[in-house]
Amino acid sequence: MPSKKKSSKDWIQKAVDPKKKGAFSAKAKKAGMTTEAYAKKVTAPGSKASKETKDQAQFAMNMGGLRKKSAKNKSSRKSK
Repeated sequence: MPSKKKSSKDWIQKAVDPKKKGAFSAKAKKAGMTTEAYAKKVTAPGSKASKETKDQAQFAMNMGGLRKKSAKNKSSRKSK
């Protein structure tokens, strides 16, 4: 029986270690901030956050940008 091929939408699943999934969101929540606000704070010059947290923040900012682009593309398709 041939193996089922994963959708091209599943590529991002490999980018996050399942053990660390939600870790950055939890840090933001603990700080009383949204994920986006915390990411901006952490990536600001002079931030004393760890390299791992800065990497997570950059990833969150990148994914937020993809999500916004995706939503924009979907809404433009509906209006056609």
